[in-house]
Amino acid sequence: MRNQRDGGEPNVISHAQMIIEAGAQGLTVHPRPDERHIRKSDIPAIAEFLAQWEDKSIEFNIEGYPSEDFIKLCLAHKCDQVTLVPDDPNQKTSDHGWDISNNKVILKDAISRLQKAGRRVSIFVDATPDIIDSVLEVGADRIELYTGPYETGEIKLDKFIETATLAKQAGIDVNAGHDLNLDNLARFIAAIPECDEVSIGHALIGDALKMGWNATISAYLSAIKFGQKQAKETVI
Repeated sequence: MRNQRDGGEPNVISHAQMIIEAGAQGLTVHPRPDERHIRKSDIPAIAEFLAQWEDKSIEFNIEGYPSEDFIKLCLAHKCDQVTLVPDDPNQKTSDHGWDISNNKVILKDAISRLQKAGRRVSIFVDATPDIIDSVLEVGADRIELYTGPYETGEIKLDKFIETATLAKQAGIDVNAGHDLNLDNLARFIAAIPECDEVSIGHALIGDALKMGWNATISAYLSAIKFGQKQAKETVI
């Protein structure tokens, strides 16, 4: 919304503060090449702002394609995690995971440089169980499961469960993101309780326009807790 005009409203930092005060446990930003979402110039201000919340351990996750300018941006400003996505500059949004076998060189280089600087690195992948060996080869700390096909039903939940299980067995932690919402989040967490974090943007913003930040963040946290509770009850 802000980027449609030359002014500074809605103010990114003031909304970040409202989101954290409402109970969110982290912020994810995606500085795309065309800057239609967050701008690269916003990253220093967000990093500085989050430094004030160290006692709450608010996670800062920067995601993007591992171009040289993106890597330098992540190295220049403190963040906890970098999520590498295979987005083409012309894509409206992320719609597939990495073809790791054909991108090993760029991924290995980016992951190594970021890890040496103390950044945890996650890579965006499809729910394909046999991809885990390739993830190990490039050295990523985590995978982020692309959950768009989960929302549409194109890929059944058991594929996500199998991929997450194999990742955990291999010592790779699991994140998830894309098209998760209040209708499908609890079910996903109940099936994959070992999921470390979820990044939710589009649906959360839409809900916030209707309900406000406090009610929206509370609703998503409740959905996660409900899913975790269901998982425990199923195990018992």
